[in-house]
Amino acid sequence: MNQVFLSLGPFQGITDAPFRNVFKRHFGGIDKFYTPFFTGIHKEEHDKNLQGEEIDPRYNDVETLTPQILSTDAEEILRFAKQCQQLGYKEINLNMGCPFPRVANKKRGSGLLLYPEKVEDMLDRVFGEIDIKFSVKCRLGYFNPEEIDAIIPIFNKYPLSELIIHPRIGKQLYKGEADVERFKALMPSIKAPLVYNGDIVSVESFNRISNAVQPVNQFMLGRGILANPFLAEQIKNNTAPTHDKTERLHNYVLDLYEDRLRHAGGSPKVLGRMKELWSYLMNSFEEPQVVWRKIKKLNALKEYEDAVEAIFKEIPIK
Repeated sequence: MNQVFLSLGPFQGITDAPFRNVFKRHFGGIDKFYTPFFTGIHKEEHDKNLQGEEIDPRYNDVETLTPQILSTDAEEILRFAKQCQQLGYKEINLNMGCPFPRVANKKRGSGLLLYPEKVEDMLDRVFGEIDIKFSVKCRLGYFNPEEIDAIIPIFNKYPLSELIIHPRIGKQLYKGEADVERFKALMPSIKAPLVYNGDIVSVESFNRISNAVQPVNQFMLGRGILANPFLAEQIKNNTAPTHDKTERLHNYVLDLYEDRLRHAGGSPKVLGRMKELWSYLMNSFEEPQVVWRKIKKLNALKEYEDAVEAIFKEIPIK
């Protein structure tokens, strides 16, 4: 197999700029990051949604970060592309994969896959004017996995920089298994460079999936790397867990918490984002439900700090 290229998928509320920067300080293996999606890009210049650290080049490496937009409006996408380009970014990504009903019911995210004509009109306009690389992240469909069949010929009309496919349907959310065989069956019909995303949670699952989808060598990691931040390193090295795992994981959690606390001016609201991360990270421990019980109901910073110390002292890492 060719050299493996790994990216970290976007998660609203988790993989923001502080997370990405702290993650890069503590772990290796990730070649590319994506911002959680932006939406509501209204103004031509200096849009308030594009102010702040989330996309500011002073806080982000524009060579390894791709901003993502959730939109069905070509004008909005072009505004976003222009502003990202002015900030030094080389690529933007369109989210056609978000499965959540509040998004899909507005014909956005995976809900847009039900409207091929709308997709074609939008991409016609975008590629008529865009001057930056443009990629798409999508699912197999919203109601059924054949819906993508009407979309692929449309994607093939345009020079997408990459097409990331998560082989589930929107209605599944994250239930059931990713349909690797369906992804494999689609491969010959797709012109864009392909990225596989879904259910890569261990070196073993990566090896199984990557062998099934050869010659694809680009993979997006999601929930698996939130649960096990060592995963990309382990895949790249094709090895079992690295040494000093407990100390490295502990330092990462402390560093992220302190960074978030600084950004929030000491506000307890950081606990919400830390809890979201722990809902995945608990799976790094031998007793994940014990870990989660210690974290999920906390409302005070000192309680959280004490709980984290107790977890790392009392519960072994897998």
